Amino acid sequence: MPALPLKADPARSSDPTRQLAAQALSRAAGAPLIGGNDVGLLIDGEQNFEAWRNAICSAEASILFENYIFRDDELARGLRDAMVAKARKGVQVCLIRDWMGCLGQSTERFWQPLIEAGGAVRTFNPPSLGSPLGWLSRDHRKLVVVDSSVGFLGGVCVSSKWLGDVGSRVQPWRDTGVSVRGPAVRELVAAFADTWARLGAPLPESITDAGADTPKAGDIDLRVIATIPNAAGLYRLDLMIAAMARSRLWLTDAYFVGVAPYVQALSAAARDEVDVRLLVPGTSDIPAIGSLSRSGYRPLLEAGVRVFEWNGSMLHAKTAVADGRWARVGSSNLNLASWMGNCELDIAVEDRAFAERMEQQYEMDLENATEIVLGGRRVRRNSRRQPRTSGVRRKGSTGRAAAGALRLANTMGAAITNRRVLGPAESYSLGTASLFLGVTGITSVLWPRLLAWPVGALAIWFSLVLFGRFLVARRKSAMDENPSKKPE
Repeated sequence: MPALPLKADPARSSDPTRQLAAQALSRAAGAPLIGGNDVGLLIDGEQNFEAWRNAICSAEASILFENYIFRDDELARGLRDAMVAKARKGVQVCLIRDWMGCLGQSTERFWQPLIEAGGAVRTFNPPSLGSPLGWLSRDHRKLVVVDSSVGFLGGVCVSSKWLGDVGSRVQPWRDTGVSVRGPAVRELVAAFADTWARLGAPLPESITDAGADTPKAGDIDLRVIATIPNAAGLYRLDLMIAAMARSRLWLTDAYFVGVAPYVQALSAAARDEVDVRLLVPGTSDIPAIGSLSRSGYRPLLEAGVRVFEWNGSMLHAKTAVADGRWARVGSSNLNLASWMGNCELDIAVEDRAFAERMEQQYEMDLENATEIVLGGRRVRRNSRRQPRTSGVRRKGSTGRAAAGALRLANTMGAAITNRRVLGPAESYSLGTASLFLGVTGITSVLWPRLLAWPVGALAIWFSLVLFGRFLVARRKSAMDENPSKKPE
């Protein structure tokens, strides 16, 4: 098994195995390896917010800001006002907010001062009659790019919840972000520009072309993985890293809902004596996801994967580090919503020094975590009292809920078709599924209209949407065949 590849220097380029591994990683992620970068590690909200604020206040040409959640609080207002001040001075400010993520957190009125100052704000995937299931795909990225010269990404949203509340004895959320300088910033700009163009007119060339000749800022090689729904580039990369790791694979995830192929990949690595560790929240801001995550512990533990639960407030980081030479930081969680359903943004770094720093931080995190162990047929955990998490948002991403539903559907499908043997943890969800189907069946027999009317309404809605798409497609086809009929 080849070691995880580092940068392709002349001494290594003649090794066909390393060349093949590097090529496989590039193709799996859909992202080339970019050299000459500097990457800084930003731990928790305070470091991230300070770095964002400093960069915004120093902006001279452009500010690109994309985030899943903007909460109308003192922190967000401070960042908004800093952008307002820059927009008034002629700096181009472009901001993308996710409709679902900001639901109940802030409204479009929150951005009126920025719009009046000359900034532009667009909302990703608001509800639409023409897209009944569009709400399932979200823009879950967290990105700030200033002057096309420095970028920031990670798991941190724009909310003071990441800072905790001293008065209420609520600890800060644990999260990880990075700063990036060098040629890779061009890819960050391109990722933002792609989403921006999906929502309206494209970014001005003055922004997209500004970083074309970005000089080297360091010696770190990395890949910018900007995933979109159904691309699955990061999923393929995560599976490949699990297969290639030789000694260590340490994972941190906020909303782990392991699908069967990934759980099998981690289990196979652990059985091959790789030190596989998974750090997840002890108390989640979405209790249902926390329970679903725990239901998947047993097959991992039985294979030798070590599972830890964070003892502090919410653990929101999404990171991985392998063999002290490869690391990933970004917005993607280890579930189907992130892998397949959302727009996400991560970087995969191939640098020993950065990976070693990630491993050091991981070991520091484990000092405030409780290891989960198997005891007979039950999972036991330290009864250590958990800190309060008052004020934590109970409304979670519909994408994460969809990930749970897909996992349950996968288990049900396996049971009905008998295509594979179910593990003990998976079998626990069958009782819930059986109860749900039983209630649905009884309802359909005794009160058929309760189900028939909603199903009929949805069928008519979907039919109208599809017919509208058909008309649009036919019109476009006719224009392509007769260019003279195109409006000038």
